[in-house]
Parts: sequence; structure tokens; C-alpha cells
Amino acid sequence: MTSSDNFQTLPANLPIPIDDGACDHLRGLRLPEIALPATDGKVVQLMTLPGRTVLFIYPYTGRPGIDLPEGWNEIPGARGCTPQACSFRDHYQELQQLNTQVYGLSTQSTDYQREAAERLHLPYTLLSDAQLTFTKALSLPTFTIKDTIYIKRITLILQDGTIEHVFYPVFPPDKNVDDVLHWLRAN
Repeated sequence: MTSSDNFQTLPANLPIPIDDGACDHLRGLRLPEIALPATDGKVVQLMTLPGRTVLFIYPYTGRPGIDLPEGWNEIPGARGCTPQACSFRDHYQELQQLNTQVYGLSTQSTDYQREAAERLHLPYTLLSDAQLTFTKALSLPTFTIKDTIYIKRITLILQDGTIEHVFYPVFPPDKNVDDVLHWLRAN
């Protein structure tokens, strides 16, 4: 496996994303009634979930043996989906102890996400917004590479279907779970 195939680690000198204000409108927003297909075969409406939920939104999970999109490492905040997903996996029980549900969301298809969830042994469900319905409804920030739209990395804390807190930009992605746990314990 070459270093470019190792999605578990982050390369040195990744560009750091800046807060461009693209998520300033999200805090306090009630989620729309949108059904999203999930890797567990169910359909999830985030707005109907009771209690507190962590929704980490990521651009793209790579696969061993398949090249990342051209220029991926040069896009601030793009690289690090697998380390982020694995950090939420590794701290999943702590999040459960805080009475918090966890979901990941990307624009990848459910089948693509299912392979990643199985390969990475994720204990939580991934949601697909392949049609960009959720992304557009919330006006989430995106970027485009060769006609493919990706969501910028964001983590939302939801309380009974309303966005309670927003982490944006998220960097480094593998440390996002630490910030989330700290915030949850304080709130």
C-alpha cells in the first residue's frame, strides 16, 4: 500500500480550511422533512430523531486501490474522511454514554458507503445525500471537482431535529470527535 492509498493517516502539510461564514445560518435551524437512505437499509429523517444527535458531514471516503479525485490533498479540508469516521468509531461508546446518536453523511451512494462502513467496522449508520436534497435545503457549503459536487466537512449537533451547534470548518478531521466530546460534556 502506498502512502496515497493509506486513508487511515493524514499527510503532513495539508492546507487548513478557513471559516468563510458558509455555515453561519445553520445554528438554531429546524431540519427539513427529508428522508435519507442509510447503510443499515433504513430511511432516516433527521428532523424526527429524539434527543441529541451528532451528524458529521464529510466530502468523500476513499477506497484502497482507487485514486482520490485529482488535487484532493490540495483542497483545504477535503482529506481526512476515513480518519474522521474511524475516530467517531473509536469513541462511539463515549458518545453513547452521553445519550448521543451518531450519523455520518456524504453525497456518496448508499452502496458505496455500505462498503466503507463494513470495511471500517463502523458501529453507526452512514446517510446518503446523493441527490443533494439535504445539502440544498440547508444551503450547505460545497465544492466541485470535474462536475462532481462534494459537501465541505461540517459537524452538527442536533437536538430534537434542530441544529444546536455547528463545527465548521473541521480541522484536523481526526480530532473532530475530541471537540465534539468536549462540547457535549460542557453542554
